[in-house]
This record gives sequence, structure tokens and C-alpha cells, in this order.
Amino acid sequence: MPHKVIVNADDFGLSAGENAVILGAFQAGIISSATIMANMPAFDAACSLALHPLLEGRIGLHFNLSSGRPLSRRILTRRTFCDVAGAFDFNLSRRRFWLSHEDRQAVTEELEAQWQRCLDNGLRPSHLDSHQQVHNIWPIGEIVARFAARQGIPVRLARNLGQNLSLPKRALKELLNRRLNSLAGATADYVCTPQDLRHAAPPCDGILEIVAHPNQLGADFGDAYLDQGESLSALLEQRLPGVPRVACGVAGNVVSRSTATALE
Repeated sequence: MPHKVIVNADDFGLSAGENAVILGAFQAGIISSATIMANMPAFDAACSLALHPLLEGRIGLHFNLSSGRPLSRRILTRRTFCDVAGAFDFNLSRRRFWLSHEDRQAVTEELEAQWQRCLDNGLRPSHLDSHQQVHNIWPIGEIVARFAARQGIPVRLARNLGQNLSLPKRALKELLNRRLNSLAGATADYVCTPQDLRHAAPPCDGILEIVAHPNQLGADFGDAYLDQGESLSALLEQRLPGVPRVACGVAGNVVSRSTATALE
């Protein structure tokens, strides 16, 4: 079994409904951290919720290059990322290993703008990942990891647990993860979705991060990665019994407190 597990809810700030579910999942002890979308409609409300004692210090930045509208200007002219109407329209291959100087500048400025909007709203993100895992694309990952290092926060590694990872894909992810970890430090040693956790054996050591997208299931919580009606909380208890849930800390470390203690 892993020593600790981070259950991180992505998409905080996406909508009022998403915010309510994530707050409820914190209150129920299902999740231990979340990442916020700085350019989404419910961002301001999410920042207010982030002041709640259950959430304080547990909210990272969910860097977004693929949904909504950007917060910076340069990226508006880059057709790799935006359409003519100025909305994100991500057109970058997952196998891309190079970006032009102009595209790199645009991505950097957008990341800085999303980070700054968090700071302007009284929130300093504790860790960094990305919407639709765009930082798993090598040149974007480099930009994200270098930025995270400058801020002294860890970054999420590419998913490295699961049954559908071919040998070439595993090799590429291993190279990327080594690079991300060397540049910024990682939130965890292993990364998977709830679906991966259902089908694959949990790691036998280290720290595991579960990428969650919780939804309401009556008084319980499901997840977008799971079958309709399937309980995320039951899956976590079944597959990771007794493993403490922790939040991301500073510079690649995690807070070594169980969810029961941390969420009192």
C-alpha cells in the first residue's frame, strides 16, 4: 500500500454546482485537496470558499489552456491555442516536443496571468496541475514545472498507473515525469484516476495522487471516471483501507496528517 494518498478534485471554480460538490466532498473527507480554474465563471466564489478552514492551504492552480477565454493578450493571436473569436481552442498534438518562441511566451504569460488572478483574490496556490493534463505535453510541462519551481510548489506528474498504458506510453511518461520532478518536485510518486484504482493494484510504497472529478450521488459521491451510481468513497475505502489522505505541501512535500485529523 502507498504510505499516503492525495485525492485531488480538479475543476474547482468551473461552475457553482462544481464548487458545491467539491466543498461537500471536503466536508465528507472524500477529497484532501483541489485545483482551481482561474478563468472560469465560478472562480470568485471558489476563492471565497477556499478561505474555509477545511480548504485553507489545500487549493492549487488548475492551469487551463483548453476551455473558456484566456486572461492574457498574447495568446489570443496564437492559433495553436485560441480561435479567431478569442476563446481557447487547443490544437496541439500530445506528441509535440517543441513550441515556437512566440507560443512559449504566450503560454508563460497565460500561466502568469492565471496565477496572478489567484493572488489578487487572496489565494496562493499550494500546487500546480492542468486542465485536461496539457502539461503532460513536453514543452508545456517544461514551462509549467519551471514556473512551479520559481513559486516553490510541486507539480502533478503524468498518470503512471493504469491498465491501458502501453510500453511506449509508459516510457514516454517516465521520461516526462523525471523531467517534471527534477525541475519542480512532484505532488506524489504515482498518479491515477479512480477508474485506474478500481482495476490496477495500488502501489506498494510512496505517495499516490488520485485525480478526481467528484459528483453528487445522493448523500454520497461518485466520480466522472466511474460508472454511474458507483461510489467514490466506497472505492477508496475498499482499495486503500487505512491509508491516510493528505494535502499537498510546499516544495514537493505533503502534509503528513490524515484526513480525519486535517479536516477536523
